[in-house]
Amino acid sequence: MKFGKVFESELDRVDFSLPADHKNTARTFAESKNGEQAKVYVGCAKWGRKEWLGLIYPQGTKDSAFLDHYVTQFNGIELNTTFYGIKKTNIERWASKAREGFKFCPKFSQTISHLKRLKGVKEITDYFLDASNAFGHHLGTSFLQMPENFSPNKFSELQQFVKELPTDYPVFVELRHTSWFTDPVVFDETFDMLESYKKGVVITDVAGRRDCLHQRLTIPSAFIRFNGYNLHPTDYSRMDDWVQRIKTWIESGAKEIYFFSHQSDETYTPKTCAYMIEQLNKHCGLSLRAPEFITGSLEIPM
Repeated sequence: MKFGKVFESELDRVDFSLPADHKNTARTFAESKNGEQAKVYVGCAKWGRKEWLGLIYPQGTKDSAFLDHYVTQFNGIELNTTFYGIKKTNIERWASKAREGFKFCPKFSQTISHLKRLKGVKEITDYFLDASNAFGHHLGTSFLQMPENFSPNKFSELQQFVKELPTDYPVFVELRHTSWFTDPVVFDETFDMLESYKKGVVITDVAGRRDCLHQRLTIPSAFIRFNGYNLHPTDYSRMDDWVQRIKTWIESGAKEIYFFSHQSDETYTPKTCAYMIEQLNKHCGLSLRAPEFITGSLEIPM
């Protein structure tokens, strides 16, 4: 993830502390609390990484078999490949490989979000929805990432698009223009609108854009995109903070938590997830399955 990236030499000057929850987040939990155990998903953004051969994929594994191994190592994936194209036949094939409890979180097509910027996209959106529904019970939540230059003056386009989405189709919206977060009037109007349509807002945790840590959950679920720095010490302290925040959310009545890791060197992404899973299990009373590293692969700093 290049968005919000800074040089490693700048990391010690970044305030990585998580802001307090927005006051309306508690209300969101209070209105939905039903006593059920939260579902938590931790994973990566892609499965096709050759860097993982000899790490979590056996040496000699063919590209076509990467997903077969990925679904045994993690319980979810932030599916960025659908940003570039989506075919129902591919979705059905991928879903057939998933084990019970595994969730795919497809990213809306770039034609919808970046090229046509939500205007005149009904036909392609209907196709995306139909194709992604082929995941069946393996469909987690989809996410709509808007470009950084998509500003609040496009509020009406965003609202109309969200309004026309099926009410039972889970979606998180990722906003990037600074004014969505820094203008209090815009912030309240936008988040109130998304809450009214029961859609979530992605929390993007990157070093160079701390404003994206809005901490306002418009639904009783969270979608966190974590961008680390190849197991720099700050990665661990940041994840530790996230574990405590997620623990609070679970205790407050969260239904689903998605935590997806990005690293500039993807070799380190499974290690990031392994640490996060270990800490979630330890502090939140979960029993998430951690990825199994092949004997002789790099040790995981803990």
